[in-house]
This record gives sequence, structure tokens and C-alpha cells, in this order.
Amino acid sequence: MTTNELPVIAAVDGSPHSWDALDWATHEAVRRRLPLMIVHVRPLTRRIGQETQQREAEELLTESVRRTKLIAPELHPSTLAPLDFPSAALVSLSGDASMVVVGSRGLGGFRSLMIGSNSLATASMAQCPVVVIHSGRGDEDDAAATEPVFPDIVAGVAADESSEAVLDFAFETAASRPGARLRIVHGWTMFSSMLSGGPVFDREAAADSAERTLAELTAGRQEKYPQVEVVREPVSGSASRTLVTASATAALTVIGRRKGGESLGLGLSPVAQTTVTHALGPVAVVPC
Repeated sequence: MTTNELPVIAAVDGSPHSWDALDWATHEAVRRRLPLMIVHVRPLTRRIGQETQQREAEELLTESVRRTKLIAPELHPSTLAPLDFPSAALVSLSGDASMVVVGSRGLGGFRSLMIGSNSLATASMAQCPVVVIHSGRGDEDDAAATEPVFPDIVAGVAADESSEAVLDFAFETAASRPGARLRIVHGWTMFSSMLSGGPVFDREAAADSAERTLAELTAGRQEKYPQVEVVREPVSGSASRTLVTASATAALTVIGRRKGGESLGLGLSPVAQTTVTHALGPVAVVPC
């Protein structure tokens, strides 16, 4: 299996959020012409016997395949039910996946939480992009319903090489959706301008510098993806606030996560953490 054929992994646990994640992953696998793998991680617990747990897993995966067939009869998803801690299993599987799609919350945890610990841990440590689905409509019998029609893919970028993977993923995503518009958001402040060696006291010059940075970041990709309409948005102030607001009407909001911070317990940056926690729509966290 080549890199371009690595599967989209959908994590399911029977919660409304995980059904939404499965639906989104199914549509995305069709769009990108990739295989779909449905994974239900059997948690390590003594409260339920292994035979009972295995039977419940098989029933859940059978229902998941049935649901997928309602959306995309042409897909032939594979299934997997490892016995492990959920985030550990998904992080391990992410090394051979195009992306991992999870619901923002599972069956466990507190309903007041905006994102579950397993979803956050997976997004913080996976080796491939992780898409966190914020919704939980719970329409389990309406799997064949069409997706909400939002034209925008939103990408949050920094003014350095860490944005390369984010932009690659964002452009590929926009190109797979006919008519999609790509909004590239870069938050800047006078302090960040100073750190990058740009203007320090001239606000207008700093704004012009941010605009040029975005133009340079996107120039080559616009030639590669001429069908994608690109809107560059240098934003003075809070990038996370802009991204959270934009996510309400975005098909997907794409943010980056620096590799290597996991071993130090750093996880997501403040902007990424805020965006993935408070987003009003699907968010892709891309290792970069």
C-alpha cells in the first residue's frame, strides 16, 4: 500500500459523536479515493468479560459497516477491534494512516467537557493528521443524509516552515471539494513581528509584512492547485479567536502541531489547543 493509499481511520465507540465521525470519515474517504478502516478500541477493563466485550465490539463494527454502506455503497471498509487504551491504539495505528477521524467526545467523561481526553490525546500525539468532529447530533438512523454545505476550508498558519504541512493538507482538502474556497489565516502582533525580525514600531509596515509572508507561503501551491480559490487573511490579534469563529461556517478548520513536543508533555500549542477545544465544526490537527 502506497502513501497515497493509506486508509482513513474512523474511531467508533457507539456515541453520537463517533457516529458523526464515521459519517465524516466515509465522505472523506470517497472524496480522496482512499480505503476506510473502522476501529473500535476495546478498553482495558475488568468490569466486562472478554467474550462479552468481543461480542459487543463485533456488533458495533457490523452496525458501523451498515451505516457506511448507506452513505457509500462502493466502499468496502475494513474493521479492527484492538484491546488497548483508546488513544494509545489510535496513535499506534496513525503511523499507517492518511488521517484519523474521532468524535470530540466519546461515551465516557463528563457531558460538560467540550472535548474528551482520548480525542485530545490522539490529536496531540498522532503521526498523521487527526480530524476532531464537533457535533453529536445523534441522528443514528439518518446516516445517508447529505453533509452540511459549507464552502470554506480554513487554515491557520504561522510565518515559518511549520506551516508547510498545514498548507499541503489544506490545499489537498480544498481541491477534493469542488467549489471550495481556502481561507488562510495568519494572526500577528507587534511582538510576533519583532520576534520574526520584522517591523517593531510601525503597525502598517507590520501588517504589510504579514501580507507578504502569506503571499510567499501560498505562491507555489496556487500554481499547483489553480482550481482552488484562495483568500489570505492576516489578522491583527488573536488567531485562535478568529479560527474558532471561522470554524462555525467551515467545512474543515486546519491547524498545525509541532512534532517532538509530545515527549516533553507539550502537546498542542495554545492556539491549537484553543481551536480544537472550542471549535464549532470539524478541526484537522496536522503534525508539522
